Amino acid sequence: MLEEIYKKANEFLKKYPFTITWRVRQHAKVMSKHINPDEKILYIFPAQKNDSAFDIFSTCLVAFTTQRILVVQKRVLPGYRLNSITPDLFNDFQVFKGFIFGRVTIDTAKEVVNLSDLDPKSLPEIETNLSEYLLKEKPKILKQYIKNE
Repeated sequence: MLEEIYKKANEFLKKYPFTITWRVRQHAKVMSKHINPDEKILYIFPAQKNDSAFDIFSTCLVAFTTQRILVVQKRVLPGYRLNSITPDLFNDFQVFKGFIFGRVTIDTAKEVVNLSDLDPKSLPEIETNLSEYLLKEKPKILKQYIKNE
C-alpha cells in the first residue's frame, strides 16, 4: 500500500512541480497504516495544511478514498496528525487561485481544512476529483440514513 500511495503522490508532483511539499514518503508511510483493508484510494495529492501561503513547513497528503477523505501529516518530531473526514460531515469546498499558488478549503461540520501552496495548474484537477467524489459518495451516506430511520 505504501508504494501505491507514494507513487500516486509523486505522479501528482511530476504533473504539477510548483506544489510545495517535503517528506512525502514519511507522510505516505503514516497514511498506509490507516487505510482500511476494504478501502480503495481514488485520488491523492500533497499540499500544505495551513492558513498561510508563507508557512511552507506543514506538508500533508490528502487522499480521497471509498470511505472518507484522509489528511495525514507526519511531524518532524515524533508523532503525526490524521484528519478523517467522512462524507456525512463534508459540507462544502472552495478553490482559490492566487498570484503564485492555489488553495483548496474544505468545510466540514467540525472544522475548516485549508490546503495551500498548490500549483495553480493543479486546481482544476483537484476540483474535478473532489466534486466527483462528493457526487458519488454523499448519496450513499444519505441512503443509509434514510434506511436506518
